[in-house]
Amino acid sequence: MNQKVKIGVFGAYRGMTMINVLLRHPDAELVAICDKYVPALQKAENAAKEAGLNIALYENFEDFFRHDMDAVVLANYANEHAPFAVRLLKSGRHVLSEVLPCETMAQAVELIEAAESSGKVYAYAENYCYMWHTFEMRARYERGDIGQVMYAEGEYVHDCSAIWPSITYGEKDHWRNNLYPTFYCTHSIGPMLTITGRRPVQVTGFVTQRNETVRPLGIKSGECAGIEILTLDNGAICKSVHGHLKREPGSVNYEIYGTKGSMESERFMPGYAKEGQQPELQVYREGEKLCIGKTERYVPGLQLIAAEMAQKFTTHGGSDFYPTHFFIERILGRPDGEKYSIDVYSAVDMGICGILAYRSALNGNQPMRVPNLRNREERDAWRNDNFCTNPAVAGKGQLLPCYPGGSLEYPDSVYEEVRNIWLSGKNAE
Repeated sequence: MNQKVKIGVFGAYRGMTMINVLLRHPDAELVAICDKYVPALQKAENAAKEAGLNIALYENFEDFFRHDMDAVVLANYANEHAPFAVRLLKSGRHVLSEVLPCETMAQAVELIEAAESSGKVYAYAENYCYMWHTFEMRARYERGDIGQVMYAEGEYVHDCSAIWPSITYGEKDHWRNNLYPTFYCTHSIGPMLTITGRRPVQVTGFVTQRNETVRPLGIKSGECAGIEILTLDNGAICKSVHGHLKREPGSVNYEIYGTKGSMESERFMPGYAKEGQQPELQVYREGEKLCIGKTERYVPGLQLIAAEMAQKFTTHGGSDFYPTHFFIERILGRPDGEKYSIDVYSAVDMGICGILAYRSALNGNQPMRVPNLRNREERDAWRNDNFCTNPAVAGKGQLLPCYPGGSLEYPDSVYEEVRNIWLSGKNAE
């Protein structure tokens, strides 16, 4: 394919990072953007005009769907990616999906089979796999610097209570208000799997108690955190922690312990939340004698892959460029895309750990086997499994509470207050 890939973006809020990449990528042509929120469309249109482009703008997905495009970036609500991805794949379009890949196990099966039958590229935009330190850890692991993984930790602690009005708009049924605590898991799990190249075979889920000191914001699970304990296919154990815990700046941290050493990123870095700053990486490699080795501490540099383009993008620790770039590279059949773009099987591995971890938490923390949905014979058991906390998606008798102790219910006045805070342009206090 010699011509540019014609790409549309569904969701102009989170999708703005992808839009910025597409406007500057030599192999992409941004042709259309869809969002129900007009101010977000206008912001995207202004960015396109500054780049010298006129693009089609849509407030309705059906009109957007009919636009002539080769591929679509899904940056819509995080619990709605799979249905749109399936439809787009079946229509012959490539798909780059923001997090998360699916809301239910049934959607996981349907998504995989749509990708297989269409022959089109499905890629997962788990940007935390491409931060400078996680990308560096992957490269060093692949070189064999620390041997085979024995234990790993992934931590994504992000207390969103202050910004809750600006990300839920006071909508009572906003997907974030209906979340269960282990759902949003791939920022912590994804890098551990991509660094090591392993897949999960078992998960046990835990949920912390609610933080009752936080003012009512309409979160039906309450302010809490989710924890997943994974067993990998080589017997290694991983711990994933994510959610509303009190820490500022938030923590994005990974540790990999291997048979011949370890790697860990810096946890406490003043100003880490500031754009463009990077955490230090510590790597220990054991030598020929037990417990004697070499320790390195350094700030990883930008990866050499497409570095000239990548250095122009600094959001989320510089990681927002690569998911879009590798998606385009994979569509074009280039080696970097084949190696580094996250495929549908790996995406589902990351996402269903959170789904199954919540089943575990609801059942007294019983371990759950993680199916390998690459195998067709393992899919039928999950094909009609739509257990979730979303009333619009859960099958008959499959609606789950947002918290093991039951969903919290709030009067409409709470959501009205949250909406008023959002309209005022302020944060919750």
